[in-house]
Amino acid sequence: MSGKKAKPVSASAIEKHVYKVFPNDMNSHDTVFGGMIMAKCDRLALVVAERHSAYVCVTAAVDSIYFRAPAKGNDTLLFSLALNRSWGSSMEIGAKVEAENSYTGDTRHILSAFFTFVALDDKGKPVDVPAVIPETDEQRRRYSNAEIRRAGRLKTRAELSRANR
Repeated sequence: MSGKKAKPVSASAIEKHVYKVFPNDMNSHDTVFGGMIMAKCDRLALVVAERHSAYVCVTAAVDSIYFRAPAKGNDTLLFSLALNRSWGSSMEIGAKVEAENSYTGDTRHILSAFFTFVALDDKGKPVDVPAVIPETDEQRRRYSNAEIRRAGRLKTRAELSRANR
């Protein structure tokens, strides 16, 4: 791991970033366009990665996107993202999106996703990032689970590489 000083999850996390849904955000089923939500998550995950690493970062992978429920007109979307774990130059950021009824305050979990970012130096080469320090039981659970997801990503990549020779 990097010789850089480890940082706590809270140093880069985004909690309940607010996005108000408007008619131009809707798809043909009169629910919020999933691609818009994914793009917003990617941009916010970038902020988390760059805050943590203090480098320019790029999206390396997006996996395990789960659309759990639709968001609708007049909803307010609440985006929460946090660094789950880092390895060398890469970082896994977890995203959770909730839809809030602006009039009742009721919320429902509508999306979960995991983004892998890589930090780059000024020459565009991968650069080591600080380790992350989980601060809560939930963060420790996400930290452990991130290693399982990473192992799965690496295994899949290796299997596909062998299959495509």
